Amino acid sequence: MSEPDQRQRFADARVLRLSTANAQGEPHLVPATFAVLGDRVAIAVDHKPKRHGNLKRLRNIQENPAVSLLVDHFDEDWEQLWWVRADGRAKVLENVDADELVQALLSKYDQYREQRPSGPVIEIRVSRWSGWVARSD
Repeated sequence: MSEPDQRQRFADARVLRLSTANAQGEPHLVPATFAVLGDRVAIAVDHKPKRHGNLKRLRNIQENPAVSLLVDHFDEDWEQLWWVRADGRAKVLENVDADELVQALLSKYDQYREQRPSGPVIEIRVSRWSGWVARSD
């Protein structure tokens, strides 16, 4: 799969998996909504219910900014399978410092236009795109 195709499939996906690790390398994986701006990916802490505000993903990024993001497509017809991974470095921004990233999320998700994310925003600067497709058309 070409890099432009990887980027397009990734950007068009509705959900990704965010993989972080703490300073000891212990992994943590969560699904997230997101938006892509070139080689940057935005993920906001939003209004969906959470147990508390001290999220492990945010603590992990503070300790270890290396992250991986994965989007994929599964189908019973295995010729339709594909995945795209973006590896990069993340930082946690205060929402007021991330207006461009929040605007990208508002453009992608109706739910965010109805209730704007007000929590921190994770900005990932992608350094490597990779992917696989079972069958290219």
